[in-house]
Amino acid sequence: MIARLSYRAWFWRNTTAITYELAPAWLPWSAIDPDRVAFAWDEAEASEITAVIASMVPFDGSGRVEKHRFTTEVTALLASRYGRWACGWNWAVGEGGGGGVVTHWCCDSHSVGGPAETAARVVASLLEWRDWLEELADRFEQLAPPGGSDAEGRSWHLERAATRLVTVVMDRTGAECGWYGLCHTVLTWFLSSTGMGADDAKDAVDAAIGGRFKSWIAPSRTLIDAVGEDLAVDLTGVQPYRER
Repeated sequence: MIARLSYRAWFWRNTTAITYELAPAWLPWSAIDPDRVAFAWDEAEASEITAVIASMVPFDGSGRVEKHRFTTEVTALLASRYGRWACGWNWAVGEGGGGGVVTHWCCDSHSVGGPAETAARVVASLLEWRDWLEELADRFEQLAPPGGSDAEGRSWHLERAATRLVTVVMDRTGAECGWYGLCHTVLTWFLSSTGMGADDAKDAVDAAIGGRFKSWIAPSRTLIDAVGEDLAVDLTGVQPYRER
């Protein structure tokens, strides 16, 4: 158990400063995959972590620097306690949240308030983020090309997976500011989940999206299909067959 009054001393003894490498978009699927990283959660755990977070909330009237430091320290706490996947707890929808999927958090300036309400938002956001990762894991398993697929079959499955995942991300983010970053990450994680190396997966997604998605603009069905087809052809060398 982490004593609330000694939290800051514990923080500096057991963690280093948060860097961009801990941002969820930089993490490999192996660090995110909920099937690999267990998450034990019950009422006792919820009560303890809520109390610790509440004790960290800066005083009323704190400025931007103090609020940013609070969220950075919360990220370190959650990552050290549950695993690096927890770094995405505040990857929220829209400009303030960086174009993510979390809806219980907005940004430091709007979401940091009183201790109890702020701690409740953090916990709700963490659980929402975990639910999203579990949803992705299920989708990845359903969309992955079956073992033994020939090039044409693999191409079809990859195109279908890409178009469906882009559509899910677009719907969940409302295609708001920066949504394409989450889209890029989800597609990279999907390819990694099929056994592709992280760097190769990222390069393939870079080539397929190619700057074609924009903030505040929901892509057309034609564009989504084109991205999926380009990804499939690049990875298999074969046009995906069309169901008639």
